Amino acid sequence: MRSITREALAALPIRRYEGRVRLIETLPELEQARSDIRSERVIGLDTETRPAFRKGESHLPCLVQAATANAVYLFQLRRADVLPLIQEFMAAAATVKAGVGLAHDLKQLKQVTAFEERSAIDLGHVARRCGLDQTGVRNLAGLLLGFRIPKGNRTSNWAATVLSPAQIAYAATDAWACRELYLFFESRGLLQERIAPEQPAAMTWVAAKPRSEAE
Repeated sequence: MRSITREALAALPIRRYEGRVRLIETLPELEQARSDIRSERVIGLDTETRPAFRKGESHLPCLVQAATANAVYLFQLRRADVLPLIQEFMAAAATVKAGVGLAHDLKQLKQVTAFEERSAIDLGHVARRCGLDQTGVRNLAGLLLGFRIPKGNRTSNWAATVLSPAQIAYAATDAWACRELYLFFESRGLLQERIAPEQPAAMTWVAAKPRSEAE
């Protein structure tokens, strides 16, 4: 099956991330996130941006979400103290950063803080290379993982100083789903070997096998 209908997606059970979520607010929390992320081989990555409702209006990302096997960490970009850690894990060649629409997210994020990314993989690109017609995180979750991710808080105010429990759950679920999708593709041999850390390129993108190779 290369796509999922709206009706079929609506019939799937809803899943939200049920593990630990850490909205980084203190230095000890930041150091805990650093330790966990440094030990990970793959993190699910997503960003959230304040919605624009007027023609020509646009905003930069307000939030970065990083999902490990142990927790999802939320970094509000209004906090300058989280930026060095984001720069660090973006540049870590030993840790894959997996997301949907990641090229766009990283381009926007670079307008907030400068960094060089290594070992980044856009799961939408993987899906296309595997012959799937739909590449959004919600369609891919329904199609490949068998559950539905609610999207009720997508247009909420991500620039708010205090995020609501619903916003936190929404943001954590998106990053977690990206990590789960990466593991799905990996378990079926649909990812090529990662570029070695010693490669000199500043940006190393993981490629997917063409559909003919994956079948």
